[in-house]
Amino acid sequence: MASTPVNGVKNKLLHQVVRTPGRMPSPQPTHLSVPGTGPGTPKVLPQEGSGYVAPKFEGKEKQMEAVMDGVEEKNFIPPEFVESETSWFYNELGIDDMYFATESVEVIVNHIHSLYAAKVAAYARDDKRLEIRLDKEASDHAVYIDTSKPGISVVNGPGYERRIDEKYLNTSQGSTAYRVETFRSSSHLPGGAEQQVRCYFVYQCDFVEPHPSEGEIDIQKIGDKRFLQKATKNTLDVYQQAIENAIERTGPVIEHFDIEGSREKRLVLAYKQGTALGLFSALSDLYHYYGLTSSRKYVEQFSNGFTVASLYLRPAPGSEAKFPPIEASIHQIIKEVSLLYCIPQNRFQTHFATGNLSLQETIYAHCVWVFISHFLNRLGSEYTALASLLNADNTAHAELLSKLKRRLRTETFTADYILEIINQYPELVHSLYLSFANSHYVHTRGEKDDFLPTLSFLRLKVDRVLPEDELSDKINKEVANENHLLVMNSFLTFNRSVLKTNFYTPTKVALSFRMNPSFLPASEYPQPLYGMFLVISSEFRGFHLRFRDIARGGIRIVKSRSKEAYSINARSLFDENYNLANTQQRKNKDIPEGGSKGVILLDFHHQDKATVAFEKYIDSILDLLLPPNSPGIKDPIVDLHGKEEILFMGPDENTAGLVDWATEHARARGAPWWKSFFTGKSPRLGGIPHDRYGMTTLSVREYVLGIYRELKLDPSQVKKLQTGGPDGDLGSNEILLSNEKYIAIVDGSGVLVDPQGLDHDELVRLAKARAMVSHFDTSKLSNEGYRVLVDETDVKLPNGEIVYNGTSFRNTFHLRSDQHYDTFVPCGGRPESIDLTTVNKLIVDGKSVIPYIVEGANLFITQDAKLRLEKAGCILYKDASANKGGVTSSSHEVLASLSFDDEGFIKHMCVGEDGTAPEFYNEYVKEVQSIIKNNARLEFEAIWREHQATGEPRSILSDTLSIAITKLDEELQNTSLWDNFEFRKSVLKEALPKLLLEYIGLEKIMERVPDNYLRAIFGSYLASRFVYNYGISASQFAFFDLYVAPLRSCRTKLTSRSMNKRMAKLKV
Repeated sequence: MASTPVNGVKNKLLHQVVRTPGRMPSPQPTHLSVPGTGPGTPKVLPQEGSGYVAPKFEGKEKQMEAVMDGVEEKNFIPPEFVESETSWFYNELGIDDMYFATESVEVIVNHIHSLYAAKVAAYARDDKRLEIRLDKEASDHAVYIDTSKPGISVVNGPGYERRIDEKYLNTSQGSTAYRVETFRSSSHLPGGAEQQVRCYFVYQCDFVEPHPSEGEIDIQKIGDKRFLQKATKNTLDVYQQAIENAIERTGPVIEHFDIEGSREKRLVLAYKQGTALGLFSALSDLYHYYGLTSSRKYVEQFSNGFTVASLYLRPAPGSEAKFPPIEASIHQIIKEVSLLYCIPQNRFQTHFATGNLSLQETIYAHCVWVFISHFLNRLGSEYTALASLLNADNTAHAELLSKLKRRLRTETFTADYILEIINQYPELVHSLYLSFANSHYVHTRGEKDDFLPTLSFLRLKVDRVLPEDELSDKINKEVANENHLLVMNSFLTFNRSVLKTNFYTPTKVALSFRMNPSFLPASEYPQPLYGMFLVISSEFRGFHLRFRDIARGGIRIVKSRSKEAYSINARSLFDENYNLANTQQRKNKDIPEGGSKGVILLDFHHQDKATVAFEKYIDSILDLLLPPNSPGIKDPIVDLHGKEEILFMGPDENTAGLVDWATEHARARGAPWWKSFFTGKSPRLGGIPHDRYGMTTLSVREYVLGIYRELKLDPSQVKKLQTGGPDGDLGSNEILLSNEKYIAIVDGSGVLVDPQGLDHDELVRLAKARAMVSHFDTSKLSNEGYRVLVDETDVKLPNGEIVYNGTSFRNTFHLRSDQHYDTFVPCGGRPESIDLTTVNKLIVDGKSVIPYIVEGANLFITQDAKLRLEKAGCILYKDASANKGGVTSSSHEVLASLSFDDEGFIKHMCVGEDGTAPEFYNEYVKEVQSIIKNNARLEFEAIWREHQATGEPRSILSDTLSIAITKLDEELQNTSLWDNFEFRKSVLKEALPKLLLEYIGLEKIMERVPDNYLRAIFGSYLASRFVYNYGISASQFAFFDLYVAPLRSCRTKLTSRSMNKRMAKLKV
């Protein structure tokens, strides 16, 4: 059959699906004009010279003679068979001359003996089936030979392709990269009409230029010498174009070519090394699913960090009656490679390899499995009932509830148990997937363009899509017990909650889902989320949560040192993300943006893939934020949310160095808000680095100084403990700004202690160098001082105590009560480092051993532990109040980017390549620093006054104040106050930075900044100033009475002075 033409396609192949039950893919649009094809790339390749031509091995005949001599000498094969067996090996298996030129005579003799032994063994079998399994692995190359039935994935076989993935391709990088060639024998094996031999050859790369210059794409320089020697001109041209296209993409480039005079198709993939681990072996399952087999496959590495794979596909013998023709299925395969790239080896791969489920169905099941593992482990009504009966103020009761909550979440439904349940119901998965596909599949165009509805589109017609009530009945009838019912019903929750997804986008790098978070139980998550994104890839899983439409927060990457640590991190991922975003919401009280946070958890086997994970996370979220602009690459999606969304993000743990890429990538993808997408970017892109200007520390420091000021303490006499060392942003700047007597510092490398006070000059040196305490000059310690590093064991301290394990000592040092400190400032450390079960170690005889704590690190102390410390006399300011300098800086960075046009932004906010900052930039940074300190001082004094007046714990007052401000803020944005234009301008003049008003002007700012963002500025400024100055308990109704009525009746212009006079009357 001739290849289907690209243009003018009519839906000629659809009728074939109706008579093809069983293995049908899931609904997706298919692009016949293959994405990424360059204008000069041929779509039809000549049969001769289309791929590789192995250089002729001149010594092959002579070697063959030596091999036959070696075989005869071993005397294992009868003499009359030596020549035929050797000839068969040399001429019938499709092995090219590279193998014979590489291997020694002895190795080839061993391979021939192994193949002959397999033939002998076959005669002893009842089915007479010949099985050959041969492997040889050396330091620089490997050979695998296996029997193979064309078009069939062998689930329980030797798994050579997966072995090649895991041992060679997944780790390919630089000089340790490996290329692969694999061939299928043209003839069948003796005694088996369906069996053929598949040979795999792996070679370590020898690049022309192992270390090419940045941006080098010339294939003659970045290619492997063997590849360049064997590749035809056509292959070189195809690969060159594929690499050039791949450099412009975040994800893979997928091309396909017809082979002239043949039904064989050539599939070419190009992608960044290390971004699709396990893809080589997974591709086999994909084309087998469509009844195809490969005659040969190649995987080439290039020294600029890219991989190109080439597969020659043809129909498997006898497949025509059961499968669509290759001319149709090749396009579906192209589409599904993009899905496979996201998760090459999903948890339900066996169902796909055996044909029980399609690729889309298994990857859908994988995504729902991830969803269930986070949200089925909820506490249930029994826990809620118990919590209502117990007294939360009773320490024993609170500790019991805390332990019970932790145990219930870890033991109820483990990820493995959920996986086991789902595996039992492939038919239910199929039906549930159809419901999902019916909601989110888009047939983008009509019959008159170059799109062909996929063969799977009719699956929605052939297999009836069940409404939710019928699906629920079906689940109830088929599941075995209540636990299974909970798991399978969670598929319905997932389907119901997905508002939009890139699942059906033609090209993608990870799977992203915009979820409606209303399914979360209010008993566990009392503050409702506005938006939730779930992102899943083979390297990671991640969330992005926000509490308002306009919200901002950092993106952090969580790494795990062990499998146990990963398991713990996975169980707490969503709750940690929710709590971080909630904390952000409370600390964002001074600024227009609400709170948000993104957390990326690296898979345990991909701890070195932080950059890859971050790039995939950002790109897949952009898929859901940006309108499609490249037909066949980014197609329209079903948007059940129905509103335009903009996310404002920033750096956090392990992402500071990746922010510039995200900014430039958003710009490259055409995001109109690229300037404001990420804060914390480098100054050359208009960013204001928090660490360079100490933005976060300025706020924390105001709280520390506020305590000293109120209590009239001399800072130089205050003994201080700090977690988070001189290598971090917060820790280094806290050292540089402080003048207390440091007694101990704990960081990632270990613990540094000196009861006489650590040498301040040496600490400053480390802080400026951003070096850990492991670099501290220990000669500057007193006789009582010591340092214990995490990798040390059996360390004897000056007091005689033995530290058996440095890591354990570091992790629990902040809980020791044997050392006296006045002030503790956590500037780093994992969330919940002090909780209700450990806080008692810091309380002796009912009194806190540390008098003052300012929580710089987010969530370092749990709320119940804070209250216990305050009850024990500790003066404690929590993270949501103290750690808000960074968010204030980021907010003003966003504001500047929204206020300037592109030209003005580059001129006034972007630092030159020579490091010269514009005058505006330097002055703006100073104004932002002043705003941060002023906001922190206002909140500190408000909480201090309120505590003095009411005796309420400061940790509760911080939340109460935040809630009061945010609630009033939201109310103000929707009142008639905003509608009074003169009053609006008056407030904005007060709220906006003076420098922006001076350089741009209020009118231009109001024209450029989105209306909802201006509303947020208006509300947050009025609300925060009102509550800071007049207290939490001031009447909000009086506020409205004072403003709404006068504005409606007299329509007079209110100045800031008259506004403040009116507000002064409200103080209770």
